[in-house]
Amino acid sequence: MDKAKEKVQRFRAREQRILDAALELLLEHGEEKVTVEQIAERVDIGKGTIYKHFISKTEIYMRLLMDYEKSLTERLKTALAAAEQGDITAPARAYFESRMADPSKDRLFQRLEEKIIALNLAPEMIAELHAIRNSNASALNRVFERRMEQGVLKKVPPYYYYSTYWALVQGAVELYHSKSFADVIEDREGLMEFIMDVGVHIGDISGRRHQEEGRPGGEATDSSFG
Repeated sequence: MDKAKEKVQRFRAREQRILDAALELLLEHGEEKVTVEQIAERVDIGKGTIYKHFISKTEIYMRLLMDYEKSLTERLKTALAAAEQGDITAPARAYFESRMADPSKDRLFQRLEEKIIALNLAPEMIAELHAIRNSNASALNRVFERRMEQGVLKKVPPYYYYSTYWALVQGAVELYHSKSFADVIEDREGLMEFIMDVGVHIGDISGRRHQEEGRPGGEATDSSFG
């Protein structure tokens, strides 16, 4: 490997360590208490080195938000391919699994985005984030439209389904952290899985869910998605 490529790889690796450290600190202490100095100390680099990668703490946070949304994009691509092969619930599962795998992280990112928007700190990056999210929503809406045409889902405006997915995740994440329900919920992970299952099958009028539950492995094999 030539020196130029090696230098680029080291730069990118250090940048990822900065992002990983920032996320760790945010989850540990909350966004109000994390400083650039703390991030630098966690990575074991100088504060000035941080600014070789990011112009501000806000840019670090925005990169975390965009990487999170892009990870959903990649999962949806894989899930859409699986749907074409007959696993028609794959896109819905990809959405819920991506956002509910780590409720603490999802809740943190919700707060960060709301605060950055409220303070108008990074309008161009927010616009880029929303463009990625809108693309993901459009991909899911096309799935909803196809499934409604096939008589699998109840016919409503497609955004009803995407909005319901969003609402279920928001509510689930808040419920996961709720102190009011702490004494009621004995199995938080089990509850999250149940909510996810409800979301994946919401609006299903085909009877497919009962067929899946009665089939060994529980997965659909019908290739009629495409």
